[in-house]
Amino acid sequence: MGVPAFFRWLSRKYPSIIVHCVEEKGKECNGVRIPVDTTKPNPNEVEFDNLYLDMNGIIHPCTHPEDKPAPKNEDEMMVAIFEYIDRLFNIVRPRRVLYMAIDGVAPRAKMNQQRSRRFRASKEGVELAEEKHRMREEIIQRGGYLPPEEIKERFDSNCITPGTEFMDNLAHCLRYYIADRLSNDPGWKNVTVFLSDASVPGEGEHKIMDFIRRQRAQPNHDPNTHHCLCGADADLIMLGLATHEPNFTIIREEFKPNKPRPCALCGQMGHEIKECQGTAREKKGEHDEFAETMPVSEQEFIFIRLCVLREYLARELTMASLPFPFDFERSVDDWVFMCFFVGNDFLPHLPSLEIREGAIDRLVNIYKTVVHKTGGYLTQNGYVNLERVEMIMQAVGVAEDNIFKKRKEDDESFKRRQKEKKKRMKGPAYLTTGQFAPHALGRRGQPEPVHNARHQAFNMRMQNMEQHNRSSAGPSNSSESRGVKRPADDSDSEPEPEDNVRLWEEGWKQRYYKTKFDVDVSDDGFRKKVVQSYVEGLCWVLRYYYQGCASWKWYFPFHYAPFASDFKDISEMFKEFEKETKPFKPLEQLMGVFPAASGNFLPPTWRNLMSSPDSSIIDFYPDDFAIDLNGKKYAWQGVALLPFVDERRLRAALADVYGDLTPEETKRNSLGSDVLFLSKSHPLFDFIHELYRTESHEVTPLHSNKLMYYREWCKVGPLEVSVLILHCHKFKDPQYADGFVFKAALLPAAKIPNKVLKPGDWEKSNREPWRPQLGFNPNRQQAHLDQSAFRNIGQILECGTKRRTISLNLIHGCQIHFISGATDLISSRPDH
Repeated sequence: MGVPAFFRWLSRKYPSIIVHCVEEKGKECNGVRIPVDTTKPNPNEVEFDNLYLDMNGIIHPCTHPEDKPAPKNEDEMMVAIFEYIDRLFNIVRPRRVLYMAIDGVAPRAKMNQQRSRRFRASKEGVELAEEKHRMREEIIQRGGYLPPEEIKERFDSNCITPGTEFMDNLAHCLRYYIADRLSNDPGWKNVTVFLSDASVPGEGEHKIMDFIRRQRAQPNHDPNTHHCLCGADADLIMLGLATHEPNFTIIREEFKPNKPRPCALCGQMGHEIKECQGTAREKKGEHDEFAETMPVSEQEFIFIRLCVLREYLARELTMASLPFPFDFERSVDDWVFMCFFVGNDFLPHLPSLEIREGAIDRLVNIYKTVVHKTGGYLTQNGYVNLERVEMIMQAVGVAEDNIFKKRKEDDESFKRRQKEKKKRMKGPAYLTTGQFAPHALGRRGQPEPVHNARHQAFNMRMQNMEQHNRSSAGPSNSSESRGVKRPADDSDSEPEPEDNVRLWEEGWKQRYYKTKFDVDVSDDGFRKKVVQSYVEGLCWVLRYYYQGCASWKWYFPFHYAPFASDFKDISEMFKEFEKETKPFKPLEQLMGVFPAASGNFLPPTWRNLMSSPDSSIIDFYPDDFAIDLNGKKYAWQGVALLPFVDERRLRAALADVYGDLTPEETKRNSLGSDVLFLSKSHPLFDFIHELYRTESHEVTPLHSNKLMYYREWCKVGPLEVSVLILHCHKFKDPQYADGFVFKAALLPAAKIPNKVLKPGDWEKSNREPWRPQLGFNPNRQQAHLDQSAFRNIGQILECGTKRRTISLNLIHGCQIHFISGATDLISSRPDH
């Protein structure tokens, strides 16, 4: 789930949760690369048991990176994915489990957002191609120079969706990769590897959470297992808290804003396509030998320590004099629930709650005030107490009018500051003369002396006034300028989108419902229907986080959310979700989320349903659609007004074309199961080998190092790689009876990690600059360089205009990397 600005807000408010990763690099000796020995202790001075990979966060940057040249073909994409996983394994070094989860068919509630993203991507791709063509023609007509246009097939990232050939190929490649590493890498030999590919229903991160929940519910589970989850989505933080595991860490790429990107027309750095002038490229190197190189810095990783976040929340959520016993674990669940109001993938956020405006802090303050009246917590084990939630919403509703007015004031203040900044950047309106005039350094001529300083100052003021009058004067009376509108001072700024709702003015609720829903605010029945759907959504999302998917069919059927003040009498609005619902099949989901432009990933007769005028579902695939900015500035922040897919109509249309599927397409359209890999050295290898030898077709429970799962016979069979034998077979998580409730609480034998925060850390972000911590040891000695070392740093070899990357091993075992003149300390021996 992407919650815009959530991680930025969280890392600024709680800075000590961030730890920079220490990464050991492989070495090269006589042209032979020596890989890192991952059997050695973790250089971050922490040992992880389980590593979980949300694979879609790896697949996307490896297949269509933004900060480096894209892979040329599918093979290069697969190699990039393998190298990315190797890097993560090297940093984390799991000792028990590696779990790779690729997004499978998503619940219907998520498919609406997937549909919006894919339609947007297709539309933006077409608009970019049109803009490039138009700009190319303009520049060439002006006599500019552009390199010849490459005829290259654009990689359609929409293929990273369950059911496509690409995802099927990826699953096969990952199986080969796992088998190879288990055979050849000593660090993998005792690790149990799970692969949940795109044929297994469910989002990647939620398949991981389901695995953890089911393991926690086993009597032999180790409550002190140290988990590490890789992914960039903000919802992973909430999901990690929802497990109530005391040792949970998230690893993600460090976000570095404003990365330079080459122009899409000329390929040069320093400007965007709309600013391209068509100037010739400067020669790189004496013989232009570095023309095809692009400056690339390796992406760094950071750890997010949820145990430290729990320390922060314990201080913030602890309440005294409650009419009921305080339970920190329950209050964490309530905090996670309140975060849903500012954004998630399944519901639009409430209009009055923006995370950039401190919405979470506002909700926490209201929660701590109202909880004395509620008589208890908002949630329990993923189930919502709607009567108590209504009290929170009504308290937010009282402040809505002031929130909207404050938002407008802040917006106007920001625009005013930006306007003044632009004026300052343009330079002074006039230049002083005489002795006060600026002069270039080293100028031989002497400035004129000032004979009368008061007279000179008077002339300067008069000159300033005349300049101001000329700039602010209207057009002259001449016929050439008559009727010409004087441009505003900020005429170079982008035009502001029209906002017809005007939430800061009286009557905002009437205008909102009329503009967004085309109904009158007096239509209480419709408003109640929107609120009821939103309440159902809140219950569905929380259940999804704590118990798994409650319904594969439910979704929020509106593009916009109601106001907090509309949440009245909601305690009886939700009873229970429909039981025994089933997910879509992969090709069915493709039909539900793809635009017609991506129909090439579907069988021909299925594709025809997207484009044929005679198709009964042609209205699901508009060629163009409106994007409502909804008070935002950029199109990507707006709401894509796409029609919702009617599941019954879609299934009825597909019933006529199901017979046209080939055997290969039928296989891709089926739902699969997770696959488990073991090397010969694993303690369970002999036991499973015996089961294979007897060809048992029963589901057999297996226990390994406080881990439990079920083996089921499959046709994959034992896989021979190199000299070692591997077992690769389907597996199922432990099964539980219908209605079983996973407890959201610390397990009895769990040990709380040692406290990390000190009294001075609470206000550190406000008093002094934050300094990053390297690794998990806060007492790690920092390496310092003396003047002679800095002189060595300056000895950087240059070849033409390209700076070479040099590694120097300096005294005290410190290794410094020089990249484009910048220095980064990557490792140091703690004993020096």
